[in-house]
Amino acid sequence: MKPTILRDRAVTPDGQPLTLHEHDGVFTIRVGTVELMSSRQHHSEERLAELACAGLRERPRARVLIGGLGMAFTLRAALGRLAPDAEVVVAELIPAVIRWNRTPDYGLGADALADPRVEVVEGNVVNVLRDSPGRFDAVVLDVDNGATGLSVASNDRLYSPKGLQQAAHALRPGGCLAVWSADDDRAFADRLGRAGFTVKTERATVHAGGGGWNTLFLGRLPRSR
Repeated sequence: MKPTILRDRAVTPDGQPLTLHEHDGVFTIRVGTVELMSSRQHHSEERLAELACAGLRERPRARVLIGGLGMAFTLRAALGRLAPDAEVVVAELIPAVIRWNRTPDYGLGADALADPRVEVVEGNVVNVLRDSPGRFDAVVLDVDNGATGLSVASNDRLYSPKGLQQAAHALRPGGCLAVWSADDDRAFADRLGRAGFTVKTERATVHAGGGGWNTLFLGRLPRSR
């Protein structure tokens, strides 16, 4: 049996250990002892990006914000749905995650990050939302295991009424807010609705062929405000 190799370690802004592991070519990122993501489980993240970017290929200079780089599966799927003149901003809080993705030997996100449509912002997506009124056609949030802070406790504010109002403020009329969650969360769906979004949810499998379910929250703003 092949061993699990600790490839690198870092610390989250909350002081929690963040580690990158490899086992037989499969990479995982853990916060403490909790597995945050794996390079073999990414179908639902890809589906999130596909839904958020639906119809944007035909829109001139479409702009998309992705909160959380992860292993770049969400980013790569978004790029596949967008035209050559689109812009994708990726906000990633933890420098080590960006470094791991840019390491060619790991085979994670180096190709997607090299796409000329991509701008990487090292920092909190909350700040990008706050400073970007009416800038984006879609905002995709995949920074935690659901609508609560896990990797960083302060991420809770993203899913609060104020955070959802900031997301709405950063979207153009008709824009989409897409949020990945490991599980369903009716309270969060209700908050989305109260923030002015028309809310839909979709269940998506962890793997393309099955292996459990995640929940995708899709909030759409009216086309005129």
